Amino acid sequence: MSSDFKSLTIKKYPRLPGRKTAESRYWRKFKSPIIVKEFAAVTSVNFSETSPHDFAVTASTRVQIYCAKTHQVKKTISRFKDVAYSGTIRNDGRLLVAGDATGLVQIFDVGSRAILRTFREHKFPVHVTKFSTDKVHIMSASDDKTVKIWDMPSEAPVMTFRGHEDYIRTGVISRSNPNLILTGSYDQTVKLWDMRTQGSVMTMNHGAPVEAVEMFPDGGVVLASGGPFLKVYDILGGGRPIHALSNHQKTVTTMSFDHSYTRLLTGSLDHHVKIYNVQDYSVVHSVKYPAPVMSVAISPDDTHLVAGMAGGLLSIRQRVVKTEEVQTRRVTEEQLNGGTYKYFMRGQKAVVDADFVVESQKRRRLKDYDKYLKAFQYGNALDAALRTDHPVTVTSLIQELIHRDGLKQALAGRDDLSLEPLVRFLVRHINKPRYTSLLVDVAMLLLEMYSKVLGQSPLIDELLARLKEKVKMELAFQRDLLSVIGSLDMLFAKSTATSVGIALHNETASSGQQQSLASASTATTVVSKA
Repeated sequence: MSSDFKSLTIKKYPRLPGRKTAESRYWRKFKSPIIVKEFAAVTSVNFSETSPHDFAVTASTRVQIYCAKTHQVKKTISRFKDVAYSGTIRNDGRLLVAGDATGLVQIFDVGSRAILRTFREHKFPVHVTKFSTDKVHIMSASDDKTVKIWDMPSEAPVMTFRGHEDYIRTGVISRSNPNLILTGSYDQTVKLWDMRTQGSVMTMNHGAPVEAVEMFPDGGVVLASGGPFLKVYDILGGGRPIHALSNHQKTVTTMSFDHSYTRLLTGSLDHHVKIYNVQDYSVVHSVKYPAPVMSVAISPDDTHLVAGMAGGLLSIRQRVVKTEEVQTRRVTEEQLNGGTYKYFMRGQKAVVDADFVVESQKRRRLKDYDKYLKAFQYGNALDAALRTDHPVTVTSLIQELIHRDGLKQALAGRDDLSLEPLVRFLVRHINKPRYTSLLVDVAMLLLEMYSKVLGQSPLIDELLARLKEKVKMELAFQRDLLSVIGSLDMLFAKSTATSVGIALHNETASSGQQQSLASASTATTVVSKA
């Protein structure tokens, strides 16, 4: 059976590092940016979690809702007396909350743009407004150094947190536990508040004014940015910092996760948005913008990347989604949950995660060269590998023949037609460093075996002449390379000697100057005494 035969192992050579990784190719698909000019700096971008994932853009004294399909303004909410901040859409897409520079917090109906609730107890600008996951509470944080939890039906504050000593400019509510609230302040601290204890349960010192905070859904790890760096804190470990990253040149102003929480996006005043892999927090891609980035967000379906800038520019990038990705996402979203009606009516052929499926093992088909190797037909195996026109496969097969002591058998008994593919392969690849040592041995063995019949085939003679010329050119190139390396070594050695000589000269001159100063001082002392 074919399963008893071990097929040829294709050798894997190390890949040279390149800029075009799979990650960068993915993020480069966010292209054809649309640039929109707003009246002032775009301080906030927030996507709706419901399809079609429209997004709210906060700039100047208004909040505009853009259509994700047409990239045009769908609604404009301008009922603010001063600069608006932190326009956030509730997860059902029906309500929007925003604060302003007068201290007001207002809730709007997205459909009619009517003001539904107004909260008035803040005395300074409110830069942070968020909906709780329970849909009946909102959180606001202000420059008056307080964090308030509001009850939407009664328009009354449920709780007020005090503890920060400077402006509060960022905050989030935990997705898994609405009782936990994370805030960052210009007092350089990050605080975790718990509504059940009605106070701060953890304080982390960031070392710079905190501009943005984020929290993973499980609430075990949080991130904070301020200054040109961001830090990752382990909440379960007592708030200890586990990562400190400094990949930006200026202040990091904003952070955002993708829908799967596997990539983190950060925007900075250095005009860049950087994407991190949260497994090791390495930068996998970077996007440059024409102005300092104040806000960045990515849509829940990972198709839109929107960045707001200090000069009032809004950049909208879109990624074209393939049909296969849409279907995969739909299947994931429609996974059956136990105990539901849909689960009960799923049918006999439905497959869910809890089911055990016995996979049938497909019979493995051997390549042509593997079939010949199995039959010990080494010459035919080499011909079959040459027909693949894949140098790694050919060299792997040659190495296998050497291990089997069958290379001479594979090369023997050939005429000019059967020798031609092999000699052409040697001409093409003998000067490539990864194949050179192996192919030189093959060429030497080939010349040794067929030296007595050389000159009888014009085709083979021409190919061997080309092989000789290529080897000659490679040797000349290596000699020139060694000459250049020798010249560089001489220059480096001379520069090092010169640097040492200058250092010794300076040291001698300095000691001489010190001796002269000491002599002058002694003479001055003697004269003064006389």
